[in-house]
Amino acid sequence: MDNHLVVALAYDRLCTFEFGCVTELFALERPELGVNWYRFGVCASEPGPLRAAGGITVVAPYTLKLLDRANTIVVPGWRDADELPPEALLKKIRAAHRRGARLCSICSGVFVLAAAGVLNGKTVTTHWRYATKLQQRYPQVRVQPDALYVDEGQIITSAGSAAGLDMLLHLVRRDHGSAVANRVAQRLVVPPHREGGQAQFVPRPMPQDESGRLAKLMDWVRRHPALNHTLRSLADRAAMSPRTLQRQFHDATGMAPYEWLVRERVALARELLEAQTPMPIGRIAELAGFGSEESMRRHFRRIALTSPAAYRQKFGRASRTQKIGSGDGPAGLAPTHSSTDRDATPTSGSRSC
Repeated sequence: MDNHLVVALAYDRLCTFEFGCVTELFALERPELGVNWYRFGVCASEPGPLRAAGGITVVAPYTLKLLDRANTIVVPGWRDADELPPEALLKKIRAAHRRGARLCSICSGVFVLAAAGVLNGKTVTTHWRYATKLQQRYPQVRVQPDALYVDEGQIITSAGSAAGLDMLLHLVRRDHGSAVANRVAQRLVVPPHREGGQAQFVPRPMPQDESGRLAKLMDWVRRHPALNHTLRSLADRAAMSPRTLQRQFHDATGMAPYEWLVRERVALARELLEAQTPMPIGRIAELAGFGSEESMRRHFRRIALTSPAAYRQKFGRASRTQKIGSGDGPAGLAPTHSSTDRDATPTSGSRSC
């Protein structure tokens, strides 16, 4: 992750909230994390001052040339799903895809990636309002309309607005592990982790007493992951029928109770694998409630896409040397607007809050 450059795309009629999410995640220096944080830059899709939602104007310090050096490119929405992006931008996106850069979109930003042709054969998501239009316009793309975000490896897409924060935190988790991502989420005062497959919205409001019982049940399970939970025991705990519990779990999370439980256990296993003091895999499997090392390895590999041992080697605090970001290392962006500096590599910023 040394010198990893994240570039956000700015454009006329910019989606201010989505752009702000990217800036908040990647532009701030975070020396307290003890990792090599990202460098960050903003490039303009077109010349001139750019209007943004809310009546503000944005002056991007870099041109599209910055995309040639980006390790991660984030498209924070797009001004009009029916407007084809400029060909110069699409060419840069295609070139970045060919060289292996990570491409991410929030909300309608997926239309930029689709127009560039880099989503063919991929599964993606977008705001539920745009899902049908995206599928009809690009039939070669598989649209998952009810997901918060979809991670296809090199390409990660998210639903609208706040789902972008979930996707961006997921990127931090991929790059730096759960412990770092959780601390960033704490700074943002948002939930540390929402699964990408979680539903974008609850299709029908749950009665207040039932939603309260479900929330209390989920909190209780998180505090007691090692217990032998079954659908019947969970339903009894929530004072619901198994059928009602299954329905409400799916409405609230997009998952069945068992799948949610497995993912919670994998999340706990990640945290234990990152601990300063190494713990035997068998003990982690026991504390997380998997029952056996084999079961933990199977579920961990399915969800985390790696083995517990490989995850520990990459993210375990006992097995890596933490590097504190310095003034010339990966961090935020010190904006420059002169003609001689507009295509320079972003340097570190100073704001940290």
